[in-house]
Amino acid sequence: MALLITDECINCDVCEPECPNDAIYMGLEIYEIDPNKCTECVGHYDVPQCCQVCPVDCIPLNPAFVESKEQLMAKYHLLTAANKVKFK
Repeated sequence: MALLITDECINCDVCEPECPNDAIYMGLEIYEIDPNKCTECVGHYDVPQCCQVCPVDCIPLNPAFVESKEQLMAKYHLLTAANKVKFK
Protein backbone atom coordinates (compact mmCIF):
# COMPACT_ATOMS: atom_id res chain seq x y z
CA MET A 1 0.00 0.00 0.00
CA ALA A 2 1.01 3.55 -0.47
CA LEU A 3 0.77 5.88 2.48
CA LEU A 4 -1.39 8.97 2.82
CA ILE A 5 -1.28 12.09 4.96
CA THR A 6 -4.47 12.86 6.86
CA ASP A 7 -5.95 16.27 7.64
CA GLU A 8 -4.33 16.05 11.08
CA CYS A 9 -1.11 17.20 9.34
CA ILE A 10 0.35 20.33 10.94
CA ASN A 11 2.60 21.20 7.96
CA CYS A 12 5.73 20.88 10.07
CA ASP A 13 7.84 20.15 6.96
CA VAL A 14 9.72 17.17 8.42
CA CYS A 15 8.29 14.42 6.20
CA GLU A 16 8.98 15.84 2.75
CA PRO A 17 12.80 15.76 2.86
CA GLU A 18 12.78 12.25 4.35
CA CYS A 19 11.06 10.64 1.35
CA PRO A 20 13.64 8.87 -0.82
CA ASN A 21 11.22 8.75 -3.77
CA ASP A 22 10.16 12.40 -3.70
CA ALA A 23 6.57 11.21 -3.27
CA ILE A 24 5.65 13.86 -0.68
CA TYR A 25 4.70 17.34 -1.84
CA MET A 26 2.77 20.34 -0.55
CA GLY A 27 -0.88 20.11 -1.56
CA LEU A 28 -3.45 22.88 -1.37
CA GLU A 29 -3.62 22.84 2.43
CA ILE A 30 -1.43 20.01 3.73
CA TYR A 31 1.29 17.72 2.49
CA GLU A 32 0.21 14.90 0.20
CA ILE A 33 1.75 11.66 -1.01
CA ASP A 34 1.81 10.60 -4.66
CA PRO A 35 0.78 6.93 -4.50
CA ASN A 36 2.55 6.27 -7.80
CA LYS A 37 5.87 7.17 -6.15
CA CYS A 38 5.30 5.87 -2.62
CA THR A 39 6.90 2.50 -1.90
CA GLU A 40 6.59 2.77 1.90
CA CYS A 41 10.39 3.09 1.67
CA VAL A 42 10.65 -0.53 0.48
CA GLY A 43 14.03 -0.82 -1.23
CA HIS A 44 15.46 2.06 0.79
CA TYR A 45 14.65 1.46 4.47
CA ASP A 46 13.01 -1.11 6.72
CA VAL A 47 10.25 1.31 7.79
CA PRO A 48 8.63 4.36 6.14
CA GLN A 49 10.76 7.33 7.04
CA CYS A 50 7.92 9.85 6.93
CA CYS A 51 6.09 7.86 9.62
CA GLN A 52 9.24 7.77 11.73
CA VAL A 53 9.61 11.56 11.81
CA CYS A 54 5.94 12.64 11.87
CA PRO A 55 5.25 14.27 15.25
CA VAL A 56 1.45 13.87 15.04
CA ASP A 57 1.26 10.33 13.61
CA CYS A 58 -0.93 11.32 10.66
CA ILE A 59 0.47 9.03 7.96
CA PRO A 60 -1.48 5.76 7.78
CA LEU A 61 -1.67 3.22 4.96
CA ASN A 62 -3.81 4.34 2.03
CA PRO A 63 -6.60 1.74 1.63
CA ALA A 64 -7.21 2.91 -1.94
CA PHE A 65 -3.77 1.63 -3.01
CA VAL A 66 -3.32 -1.94 -1.81
CA GLU A 67 0.08 -3.32 -2.81
CA SER A 68 2.13 -6.28 -1.63
CA LYS A 69 5.78 -5.96 -0.59
CA GLU A 70 6.67 -7.54 -3.94
CA GLN A 71 4.66 -4.90 -5.83
CA LEU A 72 6.27 -2.14 -3.76
CA MET A 73 9.72 -3.55 -4.56
CA ALA A 74 8.84 -3.66 -8.26
CA LYS A 75 7.75 -0.02 -8.05
CA TYR A 76 11.03 0.82 -6.29
CA HIS A 77 12.98 -0.81 -9.15
CA LEU A 78 10.99 1.13 -11.76
CA LEU A 79 11.48 4.44 -9.93
CA THR A 80 15.22 3.95 -9.38
CA ALA A 81 15.72 2.83 -13.00
CA ALA A 82 13.87 5.94 -14.21
CA ASN A 83 16.08 8.14 -12.03
CA LYS A 84 19.25 6.52 -13.42
CA VAL A 85 18.11 7.22 -16.98
CA LYS A 86 17.09 10.79 -16.11
CA PHE A 87 20.49 11.65 -14.64
CA LYS A 88 22.71 10.11 -17.33
